[in-house]
Amino acid sequence: MLVRLRLLMTSLLGGSLLLLLLCLGAQNLEQRPSLNLGFSRTAPLPAGFLVGVALVIGVLSGGCSTALSAPSSYQLPGRE
Repeated sequence: MLVRLRLLMTSLLGGSLLLLLLCLGAQNLEQRPSLNLGFSRTAPLPAGFLVGVALVIGVLSGGCSTALSAPSSYQLPGRE
C-alpha cells in the first residue's frame, strides 16, 4: 500500500512540476492558435503549450494507472 501511495505521489508531483515549467516557458510566444472543441473555442494558446499539456496529462495518467494497478506486494527495484 505504501508503494502505491509513493508511486501516486511521485507521479502527481512530477506532473505538477512539468506543468509549472510549461507555464513558465510558454510566455510571450507569437503564434497562438485556438482549439475548436465542437461546442466552443478555447482561448488563443501557444502551440507548444497545447502539446505540453497533452504530455503532462499523459505523464499523470500513466503514473496514476501504474500506481493503481500495481499489486499490493510490489517491490521497487533495488529494494529488499
